[in-house]
Amino acid sequence: MLQPATNPLHTLIAPQTPPCISLYQPTHRHHPENAQDPIRFGNLLREVSRSLHTTHPDADIAALLAPLEALETDSDFWNHRTDGLAVLASASTLEVISVQRPVKQLAIVADSFHTKPLIRILQSADRFHVLWVSRHEARLFVGNRDALDEIKLRPETLEHLYGEGDQIDADTRRFFRTVDERVHDAYSRPTGLPLILATLGEHQAMFRSVSRNPLLVEDGISLNVDALDMDALRALAWQHMEPVYLARLAKLVDAYGTARANELASDNLEAVALAAMAGRIGTLLVEADRQIPGSIDADTGAVVFADSLAGSVDDLLDDLAESVLRMKGEVIIVPADRMPSNTGVAATFRF
Repeated sequence: MLQPATNPLHTLIAPQTPPCISLYQPTHRHHPENAQDPIRFGNLLREVSRSLHTTHPDADIAALLAPLEALETDSDFWNHRTDGLAVLASASTLEVISVQRPVKQLAIVADSFHTKPLIRILQSADRFHVLWVSRHEARLFVGNRDALDEIKLRPETLEHLYGEGDQIDADTRRFFRTVDERVHDAYSRPTGLPLILATLGEHQAMFRSVSRNPLLVEDGISLNVDALDMDALRALAWQHMEPVYLARLAKLVDAYGTARANELASDNLEAVALAAMAGRIGTLLVEADRQIPGSIDADTGAVVFADSLAGSVDDLLDDLAESVLRMKGEVIIVPADRMPSNTGVAATFRF
């Protein structure tokens, strides 16, 4: 079961006290494939340990590695994995993030966290939440078109005492209001993800009448999801989400077109890089699965192209996305067939 599905990117791209450890690895949902996951994680830890002793010999290496070593031996943790894992740790930060798409195996020790693999996943436009509620219970799921997983809600959100007689509807309405507030504050607002309501038809109108969540999708799933397996629920949720997803992409593309007509947008990589470094970009659309070898000069904002992504060469699009997020802009990963440009980016400026 996933942990709370907040978006930690703004925290992770903020300045950190080095050394910063970034571990990524693909993981597996089922046995026997998942039996090798803790072994691979242990190998990454040993790689990190060697790097720490070489680059930061004066750091409290034992303290840095202790929580990661605890994860390595936690069998329950490894028995509940998704498709990928990111672990980012420093003296003041520990983020353990389950992701619903595979990631490339990496172990990096640096002065800042390596967040680029997360950007491609956490900023994808196809992600959503599903909230299932009954009169006495609430469950939350996070997913995309390919995967869906349950989030471990805080205990106080889960349970509701049964009412009696005429008090049942009043108690149910109060419970729905509490669930709505807590889901909005802890999950919807931090992530910005659309929320699909799944509940019996008789409860749809009642929940919506008390909800103040602006991300609640208009069309909900009117049934008891306990009767569905996870893949069936994912497929049904995507049927409800796809029109929302397509409408959002169309709105973004239209906004970009309008801004470009007013000279407040660009798809030119050099111009976008300069604007990103200056904090001028409000929204950056990045083409999914597109990579452009290169980087941005941190002092001048100039684009430095490279021949390939081999070795230590960065992906220019990831650098752009990270720069925009650092300046509090919005980054959205968009499929190639919906991109309004052929350069891999489409930026709308704030001014």
